[in-house]
Amino acid sequence: MGKALTVGAIDAGAVASTDVVAFDIFSTALDSLVAERGVSTADSIAGVATTVDVLLLAVKPHDVPGVLQQIRDSGSDTKSLLVISVAAGLPIARLEQEVGEGARVIRSMPNTPALIGKGAAAFSRGSSATEGDAATAQRLLGAVGVVVEVKESLMDAVTGLSGSGPAYVYLFIEALADGAVQNGLPRDQAHELAAQTVLGAAAMVQSTGEHPAVLKDMVTSPGGTTIAALKALEAHAFRAACIDAVNTATARAREMGEE
Repeated sequence: MGKALTVGAIDAGAVASTDVVAFDIFSTALDSLVAERGVSTADSIAGVATTVDVLLLAVKPHDVPGVLQQIRDSGSDTKSLLVISVAAGLPIARLEQEVGEGARVIRSMPNTPALIGKGAAAFSRGSSATEGDAATAQRLLGAVGVVVEVKESLMDAVTGLSGSGPAYVYLFIEALADGAVQNGLPRDQAHELAAQTVLGAAAMVQSTGEHPAVLKDMVTSPGGTTIAALKALEAHAFRAACIDAVNTATARAREMGEE
């Protein structure tokens, strides 16, 4: 995710590659970023923290305390450093406490389609973050897709929706393809048609601005195949299952923030 956001920001002109300093414990990840975009590297997290104005913290939640400890120990001026975290579940208050007094923190939640510039992200600003900091987050996250600013109390819901959401969609595409294969369609063609159907339907929602229910009704003829299929989905509590998936992922994100 860190690489996706960095590459996206560079390609969109949001930041110059010469202004990027990167560190990763896996040297191969750094090597590819250097080769592809010509960024600079540091030999430690402290080396990054004492060099940059904006620190993109793209690590697993359980690794965040140790990383922030290294930032504190680096001697960097935390008040002049904007920290943008993409760690799921970690609340702003904890991030601010870990970074240090007066820390400028942005909590964000992008998703994996950012890897191809089709991400969906949200962010919340900390108590010391400025309008300029919010604009920076908007510019960086927006370089790889759609981004919205929300209250922090809604960030776990964002995690349950768009953060985890790609997995739900992949499962749906796989299931659609399986249904077609059961009815004789070759697997490769079933996958291609299923993926394009989901892509096209999503694009219709975005481009027309219509409510999904309106677009659904446009496809649903009286007594036709679509209404019969929709009845089958409702019989298996399709809507309820989707709602429960988002609720469950949201609850888990809240739990992670308390661990």
